[in-house]
Amino acid sequence: MATHQVLINGQWRDSDSTGTFQANDPRAATAIPEDYPISSWAECEAALDSAVVAFEKLRQMPRENIADFLEKYADRIDARSEEIRTLAHQETALPLDTRLVGELGRTSGQLRQAAAATRSASWCMPVIDSATNIRSCYAAIGPVAVFGPNNFPLAFGSISGGDFAAAIAAGNPVIGKANSMHPGTTRLLAEEAQIAADETKMPAGTVQMIYRIAHADGEKLARDPRLAAIGYTGSRHAGLVLKQAADSVGKPIYLELSSVNPIVVLPGALDERCEEIADELTGSCLMGSGQFCTNPGMIVVQAGEKADQFIASIASRFSGAPVGTLFSQSGQTGLENAVDQLKSAGAEQVCGGTPGGGEGYSYANTVLKVSGDAFVTNPEQLQTEAFGASTLVVVADSIGQINEVLGQLEGNLTGCIYSAQDGSDDPHYDEIVPNLRQRVGRLLNDKMPTGVAVSPAMNHGGPFPATGHPGFTAVGAPGSLLRFSMLQCFDDIRPHRLPDLLKNKNPGNVWRNIDGQWTQADVEAPVKD
Repeated sequence: MATHQVLINGQWRDSDSTGTFQANDPRAATAIPEDYPISSWAECEAALDSAVVAFEKLRQMPRENIADFLEKYADRIDARSEEIRTLAHQETALPLDTRLVGELGRTSGQLRQAAAATRSASWCMPVIDSATNIRSCYAAIGPVAVFGPNNFPLAFGSISGGDFAAAIAAGNPVIGKANSMHPGTTRLLAEEAQIAADETKMPAGTVQMIYRIAHADGEKLARDPRLAAIGYTGSRHAGLVLKQAADSVGKPIYLELSSVNPIVVLPGALDERCEEIADELTGSCLMGSGQFCTNPGMIVVQAGEKADQFIASIASRFSGAPVGTLFSQSGQTGLENAVDQLKSAGAEQVCGGTPGGGEGYSYANTVLKVSGDAFVTNPEQLQTEAFGASTLVVVADSIGQINEVLGQLEGNLTGCIYSAQDGSDDPHYDEIVPNLRQRVGRLLNDKMPTGVAVSPAMNHGGPFPATGHPGFTAVGAPGSLLRFSMLQCFDDIRPHRLPDLLKNKNPGNVWRNIDGQWTQADVEAPVKD
């Protein structure tokens, strides 16, 4: 059986691999008979060298050309939709005609949004101080490596997802490292990316793709001076290893790692609509077998009869719902270990808690509960992320203790508060929201967090360990592009040597200092020569 090729310097070529691996069919719990290479360090070096050359050419390329590539690529993904979704379904068990239809549409849509951001250049945030003749803007940082996750093979994939789109839109070449759970899907996407790159005359090496590398080579890649930045979505352990390597050489690395996404249900909301919220929570927790980075993994309620009813309602719904398929054997084992760790830290099993029960790799839908006292005594252990159809209910004895629980939280992607519609919970809300606000990237009211809109206003990020830096978003152009940029200042540079964006002839969306007043204006100001 022939081993699949890697994409290096604009060409598909045989790998000088150090070994091979196969993906699995999660529903059958068996290997898919396709061999993919584990690339050597020499192959990483070839990709890095090619990316450096590509970057020098991209720096001179008009933004319109990059936008054309992104749009052409989006068109090609849409045209090959059925084949891409079919293989993704085999490799991940994600629903073919629902989830993957939506994810593919989101993927091509965000590529087009990135193209629009490239054309407008608003993300560059040009600033012109005519009084001092100092000008600045954001610009491309250099070659970027993207490590894609297991749970979104398309919309967060290393060669098609948000990190990829943002890095390319900012003017950087990308080396994509496929996730080992869906290498075939990534290969199909890379094929379309390279064809689109050829059709739009992008430099060779703008898009490159390898499947897997040794852990030591991953750290070496993160430290290599030819690489300017890294985007990573995946496990907390592996991400922190890469972060340590990147930090050792001062390299920006943008991580999405771990999040329990706390939801507080205040007493008035439980009185008003206990069963309705239980329905919403069940749907959110079990969607995609719970394998979402925004899955609500922790619910906080105040003790009482309604709280007991709420927990019983959730457990009943979890127990009665079908058990979904997980991505892999390691995912099943990881979920089992996490649930066991939560129980050893003091959580009580309400339902579920056993492997199996579904098709292929699976684990029973699980509800755990723990007292507020136990949580504040052992907050680190009880914030273990159980990645799957599992949630932990923290039962606090008062609003004050709910606030104490929130004060012990690590950083999260999202946090939500459900409150009474008649306003009776408003004093409680005002008491706890300052605490929660500082611990989450996105705050929600009366709404589950699993939908992440691809909007310029979205923040899909948060304080550590949700992400590696609280000031950036992985979703939503133009903001997402800033992760793969550098701020460039031009002090008394002669006009003809300035980037077009900072020349006087460029109108619109430029901060200018005119007669001592800063304004965002189209007015041309004189420049010293």
